[in-house]
Amino acid sequence: MRRPISLTAGLALGLALLGAQASAELIEIEWTGAGRFEQSRTVAPGKFLEICGKLNKAQPVSWQFSAGQPMNFNIHFHEGENVTYPAKVEAATAAAGQLKVASEQDYCWMWSNKSNQAVALKLSLSR
Repeated sequence: MRRPISLTAGLALGLALLGAQASAELIEIEWTGAGRFEQSRTVAPGKFLEICGKLNKAQPVSWQFSAGQPMNFNIHFHEGENVTYPAKVEAATAAAGQLKVASEQDYCWMWSNKSNQAVALKLSLSR
């Protein structure tokens, strides 16, 4: 008898199969005692960076990022097979906003580097 694969296991399996093609860097949000999360990363050419964490409705998140070159950016979450995008920006070097958490979910901030050069990225989240 076959057992269904959980969404998390399915995502991990899918990323493993993509391997060198996608080379996603996945980072889990770890809040400080003051309710902040900051990251500085370099996104390789043709790759993407995804920073995710479980959020609850009681705490909106202020966010801002800056990048050395234009990158495609979104904030998203999954509900079954549906993906919802509370924010989406094409070719941005900076953006900021406040995420009003619609439902308790794992939310992800994601950047895609479509260029042929590495791009420096800085992110700041605050709740």
